[in-house]
Amino acid sequence: MSDLLEAPAAPPDRVRPTRSWGAALGLLPFVGYLLVFLGGPLYFVISGALSDPDGRPTLANLVASVSAPQYRAAFLSSVLLSAVTAVIGAVFGAFLAQAVLTARPDSPLRRIVSTASGVLAYFGGVPLAFAFIAALGQTGLATVFLRSVGVDLYASGFRIDSLTGLGLTYVYFQVPLMVILITPALEGLLPQWREAAENLGASAWSYWRHVALPVLAPALGGATLVLFGNAFAAYATALALTSGSIPLLPTAIASALSGNVLADQQNVGLALGFDMVVVIAVVMVGYLVLQRRAARWSAR
Repeated sequence: MSDLLEAPAAPPDRVRPTRSWGAALGLLPFVGYLLVFLGGPLYFVISGALSDPDGRPTLANLVASVSAPQYRAAFLSSVLLSAVTAVIGAVFGAFLAQAVLTARPDSPLRRIVSTASGVLAYFGGVPLAFAFIAALGQTGLATVFLRSVGVDLYASGFRIDSLTGLGLTYVYFQVPLMVILITPALEGLLPQWREAAENLGASAWSYWRHVALPVLAPALGGATLVLFGNAFAAYATALALTSGSIPLLPTAIASALSGNVLADQQNVGLALGFDMVVVIAVVMVGYLVLQRRAARWSAR
């Protein structure tokens, strides 16, 4: 009798459309944000790169962006700087993350490194440039201290506004970003894998070489690509530290758009921006592919 008095449940087909519409409405602000702040600028860059100042279609801007010596030098410098700092940041960040994970989950060291990485990974721009000038400039604290103990950095050719000094500055935020990116993958290494390898007589090096590193390879590659894209698109730090004296793609775009070097080069600047978009798109596609491969192990 009680079963007969219970109200019948609503059919699933009547509930699902309401939920799907609710989810779609919840996405509207995000879609609008993307269209205004990503789609609009992207359309402006692409249309400007493929047209002349009078609005006529042309490929001359794209050709100039890859053939002009000054723009080619800026592109190569950006690629070199991004690749070197990405590899250095990936190596040191992976070692730091693994060293921190060996501590207890509730240890102060683990909490401090995790919090500091979250802050320092996004510490850039003018404040970071000022910090390095104050530390490693010609009259910086570290420079004066090293000179007092017999090590003169500037006498040996070092300059904070050189490509080496800029790379050192980039590594400052690349290492903590790598810690954030690789920590979940390191936490995904099951202790049973190491125990099984040790029971079979494998050394620590054999375990890392034949078990851990093959599992971590997609995650390491994807994180390194993110570091490359992070350095490739950095602008404020390089401009504040070097005042545009080093040819880099972001500063070349700013100079072309503002007409500081050559007049009527705004469309070439947009073509350089299109080149950067293509590079970042390739990086993101590679990252997504590697993340999909890494997710196979995390799902097991």
